Amino acid sequence: MSLPINAYRVGGYVRDTLLGLNPKDRDWVIVGHTEEEVLALGFIRVSANFPVFLHPETKEEYALARTERKTELGYQGFKVSAQPEVTLEEDLARRDLTINAIAMTSNGKLIDPYGGQADLEAGLLRHVTEAFSEDPVRILRVARFAARFGYRIAPKTMMLMKDMVQRGEVDTLTPERVWTELWKALNERQPSPFFLTLHDCGALARLFPELATLDGVPQRATYHPEVDTFVHVMMVVDMAAQLTPDPMTRFAALVHDLGKGVTPREKWPRHHNHENLGVPLVHMLCDRLKSPKEYRQLGVLVSKLHLDAHRALELRSNTVLRIFERLDAFRNSDRLERFLTACEADFRGRLGFEDRDYPQLNYLRECFGVVRKVSPNDILAQGVTGARVGEELRMKRILAVKDVKNRWRKERAM
Repeated sequence: MSLPINAYRVGGYVRDTLLGLNPKDRDWVIVGHTEEEVLALGFIRVSANFPVFLHPETKEEYALARTERKTELGYQGFKVSAQPEVTLEEDLARRDLTINAIAMTSNGKLIDPYGGQADLEAGLLRHVTEAFSEDPVRILRVARFAARFGYRIAPKTMMLMKDMVQRGEVDTLTPERVWTELWKALNERQPSPFFLTLHDCGALARLFPELATLDGVPQRATYHPEVDTFVHVMMVVDMAAQLTPDPMTRFAALVHDLGKGVTPREKWPRHHNHENLGVPLVHMLCDRLKSPKEYRQLGVLVSKLHLDAHRALELRSNTVLRIFERLDAFRNSDRLERFLTACEADFRGRLGFEDRDYPQLNYLRECFGVVRKVSPNDILAQGVTGARVGEELRMKRILAVKDVKNRWRKERAM
């Protein structure tokens, strides 16, 4: 349905169209109309704080052109004006980056008053105006766009971000918003630029101190002095992104080595017991960000058990079974797969290890495949009752693992 309004496509739709991507956002801005006029055409208001509406048929989002004036600290401290006199250029000026401040008419003509097309071609993330520094969410968005597109950040934009951190603007971000942006970053093709950008502007230590503490902590397993634990974790989360699109697994890869950040300096470069030392740090991070329960659970398990996975071929059969039990894999086999993928990412997230085989993956999968076939019903059918059922079940599962272990030993010795 065509409606008699002066509207332009804006934001992500225009940006992604110019990049040859399939736009996910289909946002419009309306210029020269009042809220009453828009409602009279059948639009549905969807926001109590901003003049944003849904089209009565397409359900696409339309917003009145508006300006915003900073009134207090934080990203909610704005006074909004959405009068018909607000121009398209004024509306575009309030946006974060030039690549998001391009508009398109219904017939495809571009309106680009701030040079967004040139910055797209140059691979540059640049703020539109100094008003960028009024909204701390923009720090997270710039970091996320760095992860999505691999673009460099304009020096003046980075200076503004650093100043925002120093002024305490970033401290006003709600846990829910930080988690949302983290989750989106974990869904990007290469998540590490998100964290590296936050590190460069100083926001990482304020938002993710458990990660920031890893900077400068030696990563012994790589034997490359230029790769500290923070760099290793960045390599691991990027490797996890190559192995799986699942953000929960990528999160577990991100937090697997937090315990190394609290290793006493005199113990470096060793990190004895870091797998257990990391558990309370995972809890601390998840408490602060109010992350979903299943993310916390997997993060804790990967922190605690990833070294067992790496040593799986040398472990005793009952210890291998205990890994499955602690993962609750018999009721949640998806968790086992996520765990194994995060462990593979840890192994291969090291210089020179990127293309190496990780046999522990298939070994543990095979072990689990045989133990899950051991059924309590078979034991009950033999007349076993009471507590002996569980004991007999566990013993048969251990023997099943032992058979796999012996076969693998023979094959590897050939």
